[in-house]
This record gives sequence, structure tokens and C-alpha cells, in this order.
Amino acid sequence: MKKLLMIAAATSLLVTTATAQTTVTTGIGTAAVQIEPEYRAKIKTYVTEKKIRPVATQERIVVGAKVPASVELEAVPADWGPSVSKYRYVYSNDRVILVDPGTRTVVHEID
Repeated sequence: MKKLLMIAAATSLLVTTATAQTTVTTGIGTAAVQIEPEYRAKIKTYVTEKKIRPVATQERIVVGAKVPASVELEAVPADWGPSVSKYRYVYSNDRVILVDPGTRTVVHEID
């Protein structure tokens, strides 16, 4: 039940807006991440070409939740675009998850 309430709370905080039919903007509170389509493609290609090993966690990592301290955050490559350079990432369950390194809060998910 607690897990369901946490997912419902995270979902209610999530605001998604598509602009220009291709740019995706996702925000939680004051944080907003804009990822242009060409960068989304680069991110997906990077993960598959570099054969990034997925991180296994007991609970699913969701937007708005904190990533456990035991999970190592990876630096975002420069070619992923300027809008994501301040974040770190985790690859889990076939998703690239962007994390605010200061708070370890998930700010965006790329599936």
C-alpha cells in the first residue's frame, strides 16, 4: 500500500508537456528537463553501443523518488546535450534515469 501511495504521489507531482511536437519537457516542482529528439537518440544509442550494464535495485526507480545511496551515479557524457549536463544517470530496466546529484532525486526517465 505504501508503495502504491508513493507511486501515486510521484505521479501527481509529475508534469509533462510536449512542445514543438518533438521536444519533451518534464518537470517536478521547479526542476525542468528539456531533451531535444536528436539528444534522446544519442542517449539511447550510447547505452546500447557502450553496452552499459543495468543497475539492479529491489524497488523500481521512479521520477520524484530518491535513488538509494548504494546505487552509483554515472556522469552524463557531454554529447547528451546541455540541458542534461548537470545531472548524473543510472541505467535500470531498459531506461536511462536522470538524477539530480545533489539530492539524488530522479528528475527524468528516458525509456
